[in-house]
Amino acid sequence: MVDKLPPSFERGTDGPKVIVAGLDGSESSWRATAYAAGLARRQKALLIVVYIQPVLAAGAALGAAVADTTGEVAEELMTEMREATERLRGVFEVRWEFHTFRGDPYNGLAQAADELKADAVVVGASEQAGHRFIGSVAVRLVKAGRWPVTVVP
Repeated sequence: MVDKLPPSFERGTDGPKVIVAGLDGSESSWRATAYAAGLARRQKALLIVVYIQPVLAAGAALGAAVADTTGEVAEELMTEMREATERLRGVFEVRWEFHTFRGDPYNGLAQAADELKADAVVVGASEQAGHRFIGSVAVRLVKAGRWPVTVVP
């Protein structure tokens, strides 16, 4: 008889079981989330939609209720996700969760992917022109080399 060792966490051996999708409300992030949902459905994986609440020290210094505003954005995104899920109930079934993290988009998504033991990360292509020079979140995630990253245009 062969002694059986308890299964340990092993990333990406039989296809993704946990897919993290970054959602910030932009068109490309919604397309990325839809793509990730289709992938999760086909792979019978858990889709984890992540919204990174920005930390805006300058906004707080100006008296803006930054935490309240980003919390409202997270609630609106969650509501839209629930509505989309309800519209597709019975047609497509996807297990999903919604999480929020605080920080800049790259570090927040990297932290989320690590903590949630993601097998794959799906993000939308940057819609900001300046990212061609300083690097987008997607490029930084790919360069990190810790997870397979899919960038959806």
